[in-house]
Formats: sequence, structure tokens, C-alpha cells
Amino acid sequence: MINIDLKLLHVLNTLFEEHSVTSAARRLHLSQSAVSKHLARLRDIFEDPLFERTGQGLKPTPRAIELLPQLRQLLSQFDQLTRPKAFEPEVSDRSFRIDLLNTAYSLTFPHFMPNLLSTAPNVRLLTQTWEPQSLDKLLKCEIDLGIACRELDQRSPLHMRFIPDDLNQTTLIREHSLCLVREDHPALHKTWDLESFLQYRHIQVIMGGLDQWLLDDVLTEQNIYRDIAIEMPDFYCAMSLCEQSDLMLCAPARHANQMASHFKLRTLPIPIDFESGAYVLLWHKHFEQDSGHKWLRDLIINNVNEVEN
Repeated sequence: MINIDLKLLHVLNTLFEEHSVTSAARRLHLSQSAVSKHLARLRDIFEDPLFERTGQGLKPTPRAIELLPQLRQLLSQFDQLTRPKAFEPEVSDRSFRIDLLNTAYSLTFPHFMPNLLSTAPNVRLLTQTWEPQSLDKLLKCEIDLGIACRELDQRSPLHMRFIPDDLNQTTLIREHSLCLVREDHPALHKTWDLESFLQYRHIQVIMGGLDQWLLDDVLTEQNIYRDIAIEMPDFYCAMSLCEQSDLMLCAPARHANQMASHFKLRTLPIPIDFESGAYVLLWHKHFEQDSGHKWLRDLIINNVNEVEN
């Protein structure tokens, strides 16, 4: 039977987050020597190196990655058990994990972070890019919150109705898409319709692990397909290429409008009829009555909705 105390679990989790003995020691208010000794003890217990040194810091081994979901579930359960019923943001040093789409950062964080920093100076947010596995992480309570895009159009496989029953959700921002072209693009000098839209090759941004947009689902129903010339990982790079070519780019309107000043681009409506989508805040029902979790949810919802409305 493995004999392991809570302090060792906290050390292991902090090493996962910091990828450095030095940084972990600083966060845990321990000496580097103490953290190294704890890591040595963990390696003996699990009979595995757990972390390997690389040029980018400590890299978890396959065994460590296998342990991570159970580790965080145990720490979350213990945290729930010992946490005071009332949450006091001004003295809390709690950390919250959030996975969100890259396009959601600029639309949400600037609106609630100033309030968070002033009312809860020691609270930490640990964010990662939303990926397909993020939904599973929410369902396993490995992360606190997710901000993802979900559709209101019934034809989409990402429709709101497909959000798992174990998750609660609220709409933060309604969103629609538009088409971007360079200044003086040939399409600007002719009738703008579906034929013109399909005449040119397109840039496709792969966001959140999804390789197809709702507009492609709608087109596929009619046996119509866009000619995708290149797939790219982010909209900034895609807009830069769009500015220098005749390639077209479909993008979320709010994010595109925020970045428009950096590029010489023109916007056109997408000549396809489909309902707009939304950025949605997601969390597991397990956290519904957690006072700290509710404080953060309300902070995000109230500040983002205030701007949205």
C-alpha cells in the first residue's frame, strides 16, 4: 500500500504547473533542496522519474501524465472538504484553471481581470488553449471553467443542445462570422454572392481542434465545398496572409474587428444563411455551490455581460 501525505501531492501538482523545481519552491515557500527531496520521495513511491530535465524545464514522464487526472481530482476533493464555506477574495490565494479559445481572451479577460486583480490580489488563473479534450477535463473536474464556442444553428454538431448534462453553462457573447479580403481584392469590384465567395481560394483557421466551421457544414448539405488553400493555427497569421494575397478568410466578427486596425483588410458578409453562435462559459455541476467558484463565475459573467449589453 502506498504511503503518501498531502504535502507530497501538492509538491507533485506544483511541479506539473511550474515545470521547475525553483519556481515550485518559490510558490510553496520551501527551499529548492526541500522540493528536490520531496521529488526524490515521489520517485521512490511511484517507481518512476516522473519528470525529465529539458531545455524548456521539467517534462513529465508518461507515468506522471497518467497520474495527473487522479492527482487533481484528489486535491480538488480535499480542497472542497477543508475550504471555508464563505469565500473571501481579498485574502484568498486559490488557483482556478480555465481552458478557453484563443479568440476569447481579448473578448473576456480585459473586462473582468482588472476587477479580479483589485479585489483578489492573490488569486491565480491558470489558462490553457481550448482543445477537444477540454470538454473531458471539465467533465472530470480537472479544470474549473471553460470558454468555448457553441452554435445556435440546429444543423451544427456543436449546437448548444449537445452540451453534456453534467455541465452548466451561460452565454457570454453572441457572435457571427464575416469574410475578410485584402484591400482592392477583385471580389470587391463585382456582385457579391455565393458564386463570388466560392470563386476564390480560402484560408481555414483550425481553432479549438475543430477542422470545419458551421458554414462548411451548411455548404456540405448542398454538396458545395470551399477550396481551402491553407490551414493555419491562429487568426493573426491568417490575416497577415490574407492581406498579402487573394485568399479569403472567414473569421469571428468581434475578434476580426478588434484586429482590423493592424491589417489592410476589408470585410464582407458571408453569403450563406445560418444562425450565429456564442461564446459560452461552462462548468461542472460539482462546483455549483462552491462559493469561490461562484464568485469567479459571477465576476466573469457580470463584467463581460455589462460590456456585451
